[in-house]
Amino acid sequence: MVGGVTIVSPRGDARTEPRGDGGGGAPRLADIAAQARVSEATVSRVLNGKAGVAGPTRTRVLAALDVLGYERPVRLKRRSAGLVGLVIPELTNPIFPAFAQVIEQVLAGHGYTPVLCTQMPGGATEDELVEQLEERGVTGIVFLSGLHADTSADPSRYVELAGRGVPFVLINGFNEHIDAHFVSPDDRSAARMAVRHLVELGHERIGLAIGPTRYVPSQRKAEGFTAALRALLGVSAEEAELRVQPTLFGVEGGHAAAGALLDQGCTGIVCASDLMALGAIRAVRGRGLDVPSDVSVVGFDDSPLIAFTDPPLTTVRQPVQAMATAAVDALLEEIDGNPVLGAPPSGSWGRTEFVFQPELVVRGSTAGRR
Repeated sequence: MVGGVTIVSPRGDARTEPRGDGGGGAPRLADIAAQARVSEATVSRVLNGKAGVAGPTRTRVLAALDVLGYERPVRLKRRSAGLVGLVIPELTNPIFPAFAQVIEQVLAGHGYTPVLCTQMPGGATEDELVEQLEERGVTGIVFLSGLHADTSADPSRYVELAGRGVPFVLINGFNEHIDAHFVSPDDRSAARMAVRHLVELGHERIGLAIGPTRYVPSQRKAEGFTAALRALLGVSAEEAELRVQPTLFGVEGGHAAAGALLDQGCTGIVCASDLMALGAIRAVRGRGLDVPSDVSVVGFDDSPLIAFTDPPLTTVRQPVQAMATAAVDALLEEIDGNPVLGAPPSGSWGRTEFVFQPELVVRGSTAGRR
């Protein structure tokens, strides 16, 4: 870690022996064939650099080599196509490492070396990280939940970055003043899904815990939530807005927001992240109540391991794999000089926002109203 920047090498430098095997030796064709779901003859052709193997099949065989821990033959090793920066807020929220892992894998599959940049408390700012990346001659940058999502931040930093010829793509947070590709989950739809689920379980007093309202995802979730309350329960606009509790991101924020919503008599709480939902569950239990018997809680993200909490968390899943892959694909098209065009929300033709549909995952933190 230098100045907040970590260079993550592709998997091509894995050790020669397969993982879990105490002995050395050449790659075993049978193991590689089984992992790649191809014949041993196909594996042999790939390892010997022979023609007659389709590109996707060849990629699958090389990926199998990496997964099994074999070193690629020298003839198959390729030089890095360049460095691509990935700027993320922090690593304590498990959804960010989940995105980072997929982005790094997709970039490495295209021959690029990912450079992970994390904004830590007291550490480098986003602008400082971008400066460091430019000093290292990055080919492009992926921003995840960065300042582009903050409506109070000056978007000119991205205009200037584009003016310096650095391709970039932005995940989670649309800004009409930035001429770039955006990739987002449908936050409004996510909130509507959660509310509809709770209403179907018989809940009538439902609240929403979101992060600071200056962030675009928070604004969109609030819009979807209040619209759902009005449509499904006939709640007035004023009452619906009172059920929205802005707070800080994280467990502590979820705990505080849930306390305020419980004071309003809410029996169903929708949270803007899984970590906030865990804080809400803690607040419910702190009052001697049970989840889900007394209060139902819904999260957002479907972070890794969230299915194993107590109780397993009902949540709205972000399509991380699809979103991360789309972001990298859009960035690489930009790098290759083939920008993806589309119709943005403004209606004018130019760079677009790719919006992905989330999915409600029902587990044990929600139940029928008693």
